[in-house]
Order: sequence, then C-alpha cells, then structure tokens
Amino acid sequence: MPIPEDVTGDEIDKDVRQELQSLPKTLAEDVARNLVMVARLLDEDPEGAYAYSRIALRLASRVAAVREAAGFAAYANQKYGEALAEFRAAKRMTGNIDLWPVMADCERGLGRPEKALDMAGAPEVHKLDKAGQVEMRLVAAGARRDMGQLDAAIVTLQSPELAANAVQPWTARLRYAYADALLAAGREDEAREWFAKAVEADRDGSTDASDRLAELDGVEFLDVLADDGDDDESTDEVKGGGADGDAAPEEPEQKD
Repeated sequence: MPIPEDVTGDEIDKDVRQELQSLPKTLAEDVARNLVMVARLLDEDPEGAYAYSRIALRLASRVAAVREAAGFAAYANQKYGEALAEFRAAKRMTGNIDLWPVMADCERGLGRPEKALDMAGAPEVHKLDKAGQVEMRLVAAGARRDMGQLDAAIVTLQSPELAANAVQPWTARLRYAYADALLAAGREDEAREWFAKAVEADRDGSTDASDRLAELDGVEFLDVLADDGDDDESTDEVKGGGADGDAAPEEPEQKD
C-alpha cells in the first residue's frame, strides 16, 4: 500500500524505535512507516489502519510493538479474536500487563463477559496504573451489563475516581458510563445529573454526553441546511424571521 512521502518513520515513539533496532536498517524503516500509518488512520479509517498493520506484521511479526499495533487495528475493526491473539502475543514478548483491560474487552466482544469478569478479578489488575484500573472497571461494568446485571454495573462504577472532583483523562468516560448505566436502569434524574458532570469533564469531546443530556431535556436541534432543496417560498419564510431580513437565530425545538 502507498505511504505518503512525508511519512519517514521517525514519527514513532522512541521505545518502539528502540524495539525496531533489532531489524536490518531498511526493514526497520519500512516497518516504522507502516506503524505510523496505523496510528494515523486508526480512528478515522480503521480498515486502512488494519491493512497497514498486516503489512507491518508480515515484515516483523517478532516485534512486540508490531503485534500490539496489529491488535489495536483488529480491535478497531471488531475482529476481537484476532485482536486478542495479537495482544496475547505482545504480552508474552514483553511481560507487560498494560493490555490487560483491552484483552478483557475482547472477551466481551467475543460474547464471553464471564471471562472478562474473571480477568477483572485477576492479580494482574493490581499491577495496572490508575488509568488502567479505571479502564478495567469500565470493562467490568460493561460485562455486567452484557449479562443483564444493571445494578451490579452501577455498583462496579461507583469508586473514588468517579466521586473525585479533579478531572483526569478518564473522568469524562467514567462519568458517562455511570450515567448511561443509571439511565438503562430507569434512574433518569440521576442519569441526567451524571451526563451533565460528564459534559463538564469532556474537554476534548471524546463522548456524546452533551447530546445525551439534550435528549434527556427534550431538546432537538434543527439543521437549517437540511431544507436547501425547498422552494423559494420556504426560503422567504426563513429570511423573514429576523430583523432586517436576516435569518432568525436557530432555536431548539421542544419535544412534546
């Protein structure tokens, strides 16, 4: 697959670059460039990222960073069995347990929530950093919901990290998951409160908490561009809404 000329391979993390030093120089450069493409495309074009990951895997399957990248690319494409195999391989090579939560989530994706819960109670969890432990809590709560245990999912998410006022990288997602679990359990007022708290913490828009909050409040935002194909009479009605013939400010429409 073609790689843009501006991708040199030097963009990769220094730890990954160090792993690639075990390869011949030209091969290491090729692998590095493919790994850069995986990282670039993972969110916006998962299929493209997966294709580049397969090339990197074919070139250097004995490099842990390559197996990890292939795992995340497969995970992004919901190829959970394949992702789990790659994550396990990376873990065997390095002994690192950072991938434990995403491995457990792969078990959920494979329809094995009980296995995910077993992993949530394993000794490896205590070796995770705070971010990893929060991620493991999110996975465990998801597994409870998979099994129809809504109250248990809510209890699983109740933690010092949820109650803390300080905003951490995981705060918005944790509050969002808690709000969503409350809503699924029919506790709408509490859910609204926690969706609002998730909005406060979601500084980079990583969740759709604001949309969920608006939905609970019965607010529906109209898209003024949706009527571009209407006749002139409709257009004139829009123009007549504001002063001096300007379009009126868009107002949220209240649901009945």
